[in-house]
Amino acid sequence: MSAPLATPDRPPARRVRGERPSPERFATRRLTFAVEGDDCVGTLYRPRDVDDPDTVVLGHGFAAEADFGLDRLAEHLADVGYAAFAFDYRGFGDSGGEPLVLPSRQIADWEAALDRVRGVDALGDGIALWGVSLGGGHVVSVAAERYDVDAVVARTPFADGRSLLRSKSPRYLLRAVGAGVRDRLAGLVGRSHEVKVYGRPGEFAALNEPGALDGYAALIPRDSTWQNGTRARALLALPRYRPVADASAVTCPALVVAGTEDQVVPYKYTDRLADELPDSSLVALPMGHFDAWDDRFTEVLAHEVAFLDAVFERA
Repeated sequence: MSAPLATPDRPPARRVRGERPSPERFATRRLTFAVEGDDCVGTLYRPRDVDDPDTVVLGHGFAAEADFGLDRLAEHLADVGYAAFAFDYRGFGDSGGEPLVLPSRQIADWEAALDRVRGVDALGDGIALWGVSLGGGHVVSVAAERYDVDAVVARTPFADGRSLLRSKSPRYLLRAVGAGVRDRLAGLVGRSHEVKVYGRPGEFAALNEPGALDGYAALIPRDSTWQNGTRARALLALPRYRPVADASAVTCPALVVAGTEDQVVPYKYTDRLADELPDSSLVALPMGHFDAWDDRFTEVLAHEVAFLDAVFERA
C-alpha cells in the first residue's frame, strides 16, 4: 500500500542545491565487474567528509548511458553524503559486450553491480537502488529477489509491459513484431536489425510519444558517440516484462516518483506499482517523463534524498 511522501505543496524539508557540486566535495573511482564474460564499467562517487557512507547504485533507462545525467545525479548524492555508483549496462558506454536492451540481461547487470559495490572497502552497509524509466522497473525486480537491499527509488518507472500493448496502435505493434523477428533472424547469421530509440510522434521508434524526441535528445552529451538505434528484438521482450508482478515480494521501503503528465509511462501504471509495493511512498508531480532531468531536477532529487534520509535515519 502506497502512502504519499510529499506533494508539490509540501516539499521535503531538506533542500538539494541547484548548482553542480564542486569536485572537491567528492572523490571518484572507476570500478569494473564481470557479467557472463563481459566487463561492465561504472564510476563510484564517494563524499570526502563522510566515513563509511551508505551507497546508492544508479542505473539508467532504455538504451541510455551513465553520462546521460547519472553522473550529475551521483555528484549531488555525494554532495549530501551518500556514495553513488553509476554504471553502464553491457554494450553501453565503456562497458563491453553487445548492446542489447533485454530486461533479463540488464537485471543480471544490476545484480553484478550490486555485488561489486558490496566488495568495496570503506563503504557503509546501507544499499539503495535507484532506477529511472526501464531502470525503474529493474530496481523493483532486483529488490524482489534479494534481501540485501535497504531501499528502492523508482523514478517514472516502466512497470507493466502490457501497457505498451494498450497504448500503441495496431499498425505500430505489427511493425514492432516484424522488426523484432527480423532482428532475431538476422542474429542467426551474425547480423542485426535496428530501430530508432526515440523519434517524433508517428515515427517508428521505441519511444515516439510526445516529448520523447526532445526529452531524450537533451540527455545526450554533445561529445557522445552514442547512436540513436537499438536492436529491434527489444520490442518483442518489453511487452512481456512486468515488474509490477514482482512488486509484492519487495521487502524494503520503496519510493515511486511519478509524472501525472507522463505520456511515455502513464501515471496510472506507476500509481498501480506503488500500490503493489508493500512499503511504498508515492510522489506524484505535474510533469512529463523527462522533466525530472531539467525543470524539476532539484525538486525531484530533494524528494528522493528526503526518502533516503528517512530510510537511513539521517538528520
